[in-house]
Amino acid sequence: MAQKDYYKSLGLEKSASSEEIKKAYRKLAMKYHPDHAKGNKTAEDKFKEISEAYAVLSDAEKRKQYDTYGSESFQQNFSQEDIFRGSNIEDILKEFGFGGGAFFSGGRKTGSGRRFSFNPESVFSFGGSRQQTSQPVKGSDMEYEIPLTLNEIATGTSRTLSLQTPDGGAETLTVKIPKGMITGKKLRFAGRGQPSPYGGPAGDLFIKSKVIDDPVFRHKEFDLYLNREIKLTEAILGTQISVPTLDGKKLSLKIPPGTKHKSKMRLAGNGIPHMKGGDSGDLYVEIQVEMPANLTKKQKQLIESLAETGL
Repeated sequence: MAQKDYYKSLGLEKSASSEEIKKAYRKLAMKYHPDHAKGNKTAEDKFKEISEAYAVLSDAEKRKQYDTYGSESFQQNFSQEDIFRGSNIEDILKEFGFGGGAFFSGGRKTGSGRRFSFNPESVFSFGGSRQQTSQPVKGSDMEYEIPLTLNEIATGTSRTLSLQTPDGGAETLTVKIPKGMITGKKLRFAGRGQPSPYGGPAGDLFIKSKVIDDPVFRHKEFDLYLNREIKLTEAILGTQISVPTLDGKKLSLKIPPGTKHKSKMRLAGNGIPHMKGGDSGDLYVEIQVEMPANLTKKQKQLIESLAETGL
């Protein structure tokens, strides 16, 4: 949904007074009114834009809602009918002599051009087609973030939340966290958000997860990553190592001879279960080849002997 900056439309700062808002609209309406700029589609579009901006900013309650919750939330909660209801735009335009009729109504023709009306029962576009019918204004949605460990993500868990009620009290809500609810995934509880200030339905409550850092595993989406160290000789000759999983198991991983430092090996299906369906991510083991910092005399002699063989 496109963002609308009503203050910018009228060339005003957010701190503008009611009188400054009215003065700015009068000046721009005179310039862009369809009767003044006949046949200019750009002017018509601009006239609609500034009229909507004025209808919102000239109404104390609508302006407060717009300033508090922003353009996107305001547009979701207010239809065009809601925006123009109670507006005094027609009175202002009559002062300019732009016809005694109302504006924005059905696109009928008169001698001085097209007339449009702010009908409180239904709002129409310049072309006369119906844009939107009135809908109850919904309350604001709420979002609650829950920290979860990787083990809780892998097995599922539950949380009991304390939520504030409209009367200032509190109620508890037990939330069942399904497997695979990685960072960013959400659960929606319809009607458990903020109550509507206009008698409409309450908003929704969204529970969002945030995975806590784990001392062993890293994760990316549903895949897990961990490091395992092996000796230089094990990298050269090959070996077998034990790898832990999130559910407490131990897997045996074969390291082939000649394995390089930072090689990654995949254990399919041993990552995080998907939130929907029976699939799981993978477990990746990054091999860290340990390089000795100090050699004993015997080790040095052996290495030198290997070097003589061309290794």
